[in-house]
Amino acid sequence: MSGIFQFKQFRVDQSGCAMKINTDGVLLGALVNADSPEAILDIGTGTGVIALMLAQRFTDAEIDAVEIDENTSSTTARNFNNSPFSDRLKIYPASFEGFLDTHPEKKYDLIISNPPFYIDSLKSPKAQKSLAKHTDLDFFEVLIKYITKHLSSKGLCWLILPLAIASLTKEFAGQSGLYLQKTIKIHSFENSEPHREIVCFGFNQISAEISKLTIYKAIGDYSEEYMKLLQPYFINF
Repeated sequence: MSGIFQFKQFRVDQSGCAMKINTDGVLLGALVNADSPEAILDIGTGTGVIALMLAQRFTDAEIDAVEIDENTSSTTARNFNNSPFSDRLKIYPASFEGFLDTHPEKKYDLIISNPPFYIDSLKSPKAQKSLAKHTDLDFFEVLIKYITKHLSSKGLCWLILPLAIASLTKEFAGQSGLYLQKTIKIHSFENSEPHREIVCFGFNQISAEISKLTIYKAIGDYSEEYMKLLQPYFINF
């Protein structure tokens, strides 16, 4: 996906963004569930697509989005300003640590992230894409610590991750006082192994719900559950 991506209620310009709109991001934006959040934080917003999807769904929410890459954050600012939700969206060109250290008082009812996850893999020769896609393991430990500090007492954190990193992140969350609330296993096909997990954390100590979502019925043919999920956003659905 490149250039302008037109959704039903907004459009996303991807120029200057290392990480384009992808299935992980739109799945997270569509599957996130929360009880009327008033304050939302999107960490590593990229094009801003997840923040825009959440602004469409949660009509009373104020949304802060942080993006460390300056070129990307400039594009995201245009996407926010050109949307119907511009008065409720703010972009901050900073690391999440820098932003939250500057705003220690902020608490959020919902924190979401589609983070970089290529740990210890070969670095991209292009610096911007490397920044967007690669990180070290301690990134997730630091991420969880900051989320724990800035999540409201009834707030939820939602992340989409590969399975191995999801497992490690669950350990970090448990060490920080967060409890797993939900796991959604993402499968390409009905009988394929899951390749992503969407995990939800909060402060309530409960038995976590486990479910699955399948993207395709066959190669090039989306599943009905996927199309139903994205129908409020995608024009062709």
